[in-house]
Amino acid sequence: MDPVTALLDAPRAQGAFLLRVTMSPPWSVRIEDEAPLTVVAVTSGSACYAPDEGDPVELLPGDLLLIARPDPYLFADNADRPPQAVIHLGGRCETPAGASLELPMRQGVRTWGNAAAGRDTMLVGTYPSVGEAGSRLLGVLPPTILVRRADHRTGLIALLAEEINGEGVGQASLLDRLLDGLTVTAIRHWVEASAENPPGWLSAGADPVVGAALDLMHDETAEPWTVASLARRVGLSRAGFARRFTAAVGEPPMSYLTAWRLALAADRLRHDDTPVFRVAADVGYRSQFTFSTAFKRHYGASPLAYRQRASA
Repeated sequence: MDPVTALLDAPRAQGAFLLRVTMSPPWSVRIEDEAPLTVVAVTSGSACYAPDEGDPVELLPGDLLLIARPDPYLFADNADRPPQAVIHLGGRCETPAGASLELPMRQGVRTWGNAAAGRDTMLVGTYPSVGEAGSRLLGVLPPTILVRRADHRTGLIALLAEEINGEGVGQASLLDRLLDGLTVTAIRHWVEASAENPPGWLSAGADPVVGAALDLMHDETAEPWTVASLARRVGLSRAGFARRFTAAVGEPPMSYLTAWRLALAADRLRHDDTPVFRVAADVGYRSQFTFSTAFKRHYGASPLAYRQRASA
């Protein structure tokens, strides 16, 4: 499981909030839902994304926008237009004065907007939670990733637009996977085309040896890995592997593995009631005491306290 897969396999991943938005100008919607990750794909007309801080961006058909922060922003046909609706936590929709817009804006199954057949249409998917493992990835992404139509060759936008109004066996799961595909498309574009330097652990797969080691860490986390055992599995000397991994990833192998294990453990503690000793074993700790010490050092609370705080 690589970091992008961990983001999409987080407890939110199943049943993400997905809508087809249809708008007829003039329109303006302020988003205050605190979602850590939102995906927007314009399918017709246009839309303007206007963050509270930063310049507005016009989106055209085929453009893909990944918003990787929970900060408020505006979507409108014109960046200067005052908001006519506000989306709050949980997807609650109201006028700026607080009157509910749930029924007036509903245009059918998975469709929302001020017109059933508006000029401006978008596919909007939100991930309300990404977990600790996913947060590790979101923390290094820029606030937004914009992929213009000319810069991607994915047919997923058209496929999602076709499927979103469908019903049938496995429909919700299909929509989730298509939305995940758009998310991966945007992140991959950033890694491959951005002038910024992505963290080594996100792009290190380009090195086949380091990529193989990362796969072992991600897919066999419970194994009692050491630098020497990882080096043997990828066919290098211990010292040679440690140098190559650190140069590619930006941190030593055991440092990376510890952070990964603890992030996976935090997600387990937050979202299920598996005993702490079992969580510890599942992420590669043979001693619950060693696990608890490492967890408290990293998160500032014992595993039990972290679980109790998350469920409060």
